[in-house]
Amino acid sequence: MQDEQIERESMEFDVVIVGGGPSGLATAIRLRQLALEAGNEEFMVCVVEKGSEFGAHTLSGAVIEPRALNELIPDWKEKGAPLNVPVTEDRVFYLNSQTRSIRTPNGLIPAPMHNEGNYIVSLGNVVRWMAEQAEELEVMMFPGFAAAEILYNDDGSVRGVLTGDMGVAADGSHKPGYEPGYELLAKYTVFAEGCRGHLGKRLISRFDLDKDSDPQHYGIGIKELWEVDPSKHEPGVVMHGLGWPLTETGSSGGWWLYHDENNQVSFGLVIDLSYSNPYLSPFDEMQRLKTHPVIKEVLEGGKRLSYGARAMTKGGLNSLPKLTFPGGVLVGDDAGFLNPVKIKGTHTSMKSGMLAAEAIFEALQAGRQHDEVTSYTDKFEQSWLYEDNKSARNFAPAMHRLGLFMGGAFTFIEHNILGGKMPLTIHDTTPDYKALDKASTSYKPDYPKPDGKLTFDKLSSVFISNTNHAEDQPSHLKLTDPTVPIEVNLPVYAEPAQRYCPAGVYEVVKNAEGAKFVINAQNCVHCKTCDIKDPSQNITWITPEGGGGPNYPNM
Repeated sequence: MQDEQIERESMEFDVVIVGGGPSGLATAIRLRQLALEAGNEEFMVCVVEKGSEFGAHTLSGAVIEPRALNELIPDWKEKGAPLNVPVTEDRVFYLNSQTRSIRTPNGLIPAPMHNEGNYIVSLGNVVRWMAEQAEELEVMMFPGFAAAEILYNDDGSVRGVLTGDMGVAADGSHKPGYEPGYELLAKYTVFAEGCRGHLGKRLISRFDLDKDSDPQHYGIGIKELWEVDPSKHEPGVVMHGLGWPLTETGSSGGWWLYHDENNQVSFGLVIDLSYSNPYLSPFDEMQRLKTHPVIKEVLEGGKRLSYGARAMTKGGLNSLPKLTFPGGVLVGDDAGFLNPVKIKGTHTSMKSGMLAAEAIFEALQAGRQHDEVTSYTDKFEQSWLYEDNKSARNFAPAMHRLGLFMGGAFTFIEHNILGGKMPLTIHDTTPDYKALDKASTSYKPDYPKPDGKLTFDKLSSVFISNTNHAEDQPSHLKLTDPTVPIEVNLPVYAEPAQRYCPAGVYEVVKNAEGAKFVINAQNCVHCKTCDIKDPSQNITWITPEGGGGPNYPNM
């Protein structure tokens, strides 16, 4: 808890935005555009971003659909937006064994997975560019500051956020360079933290925003950026696939390989966090996937440049919580706007921020503050974003409940034959953390040792994510009950945190005195998987000191 006796500085704004990703920056840009159009140059918007710079924590495939960007900044090409590689071809594969594959005919690919008119990008670089556009519009930008707590008015409405203190030692004492956090106060606060935002999670609980929704569902995305042999590089080619090796563990997900510019390719694997085998290691599944000829022939002889991991929302429309509450709104993946059929969330996140900005600006123009901006929901339901989400509402539950082949057939019929207008809605009401089987009845994969050329270990991977946290600070990974990992999770589930974490944060160390659960918080890449998948829901991810975590270049 924060020390109530600390004297803190306060700053007041019209709107405070928590999170400097696509949704947060789109919100900020649209708000300032509206203010300038109305002749209100004094309208103050602040964006607080926990990463060391804007884009430092941004991780995505990424193929971007430019629809929202076209609306937000129509002259983005002239302004130098880093969308330089238009998609030239889609290739979809089913890997039916460790060595064999089947390429799916284009006519059988679900319509939303076609990428004509889209661009292969580094989303981190797109975010950096968007931050420049926001700065030009005189948005107040605070990178390296983590929003640690929500501030409330006496009536329970949100009044802003408190940034985390800097220079606190692990024992809670103040180090010589201690600086107390700031109170950032606003008439309305926008939460744009991305998937499983730690403040968004609290708001959903406090205001019961998900009472009428299916549980949110998630995937973990693990990405590597490679520089490949120029003779193997095909700029604009988009490759997707599923099947092996996940079929061996009965799990689901898919991989991508995007040929970007400068002989670089983005390669990664998304595994649904509804998987049931506690021995599954997403990181090791991704490493052995690279040994398949379809992937290996592209990457072999190349150089791995960077690594990262991030959870993603994939429940779709059925899992969207209520978007508004007194004093604020949820946008982007803090709510869960990703379209799981398209495997895209940038255009949806940006559009949600733009709609929220328009609703909030109208409320402020009417002299309102700290109330519930319900017109945001109305604007959403009347927009193309709603149609985009509605058409994809059945994808994740169909794949979970019907399986790979039946779910795939359902998706093909829904989108290629019925045009996304299936008359029924499938629901998936089992939370991801409840999906694990007991270890005693589960298959244990034999993951090969890394060769250091094509496949790698976790720690060398974390090293090239440039992850760094200030030493001697309180752990940002909190155990509700410290006895649970060893007394419950270890005997029942073989303590899966050792494996689902893609950064080697969690270990079970055994010695003569017994077993001990060790948390290496300094390794954390902020993927949030532990907060989602822990079967006892005993781990809570909170934000560490501002500026900590990964520093992704060109990701």
